Amino acid sequence: MTSLESLRIKIFADGADRAGMREMAAQPYIAGLTTNPTLMRKAGVTDYRAFALDVLADIRDKPISFEVFSDDFNEMEAQAHEIASWGANVFVKVPVTNTRGAPATQLIRRLAAAGIKQNVTAVMTPAQVGEVSAALARGPESYISVFAGRVADTGRDPLPLMGAAVDFLKRYPNQKLIWASPRELLNIFQADAIGCHIITVTHDLLRKLDQVGKNLNEFSLETVRMFHDDAQRAGFTLAARLRKAA
Repeated sequence: MTSLESLRIKIFADGADRAGMREMAAQPYIAGLTTNPTLMRKAGVTDYRAFALDVLADIRDKPISFEVFSDDFNEMEAQAHEIASWGANVFVKVPVTNTRGAPATQLIRRLAAAGIKQNVTAVMTPAQVGEVSAALARGPESYISVFAGRVADTGRDPLPLMGAAVDFLKRYPNQKLIWASPRELLNIFQADAIGCHIITVTHDLLRKLDQVGKNLNEFSLETVRMFHDDAQRAGFTLAARLRKAA
């Protein structure tokens, strides 16, 4: 395993808690930030624009992605232009399809032609990578977010898919591959090893970074102590039964 200091991949913090986003943005190892409507809803956000502008008042020197939320492509386009106007560091997240499965490639192509930086999200297949990449080809810097963690949730190894995507995007210097929805810190090192450009990591996972490279004997002992301490705090008891000698 390589060290955090030697990682080539960029780490983007994924979340919607205002305080957490500001905390992560202040860390030198965080190169950017992302959020989405699901995370925002869980964080109790009710005013989309007010939330975004409040975050952007403090975070202007690192890229940050905000997502459109309409299911109509014309309305998505209007939302994308609105979101893009919030700051030069803003990337507009556009889903690879709408909820009816209609591809968003024509919308992505129009936004790219308009100079809007995009983060195309919820991508999970090689075909989708190719279609999205072609739509972004003549546009500005953009991201393609492949949900490797969700691919793994289906029992499939995401590494072949991600490795092929890395190789495919070498012909498009304006496009960066994001390893999205990682499930464990190991995914950061896996993504780095194949040359993936970016990985999005939730705040909870990022708080485990101090465990990287930890001595496993020490980790084992800490785990034993945790189980013992929790049993004591819970007040567990078992009456000892001594066996009589034969």
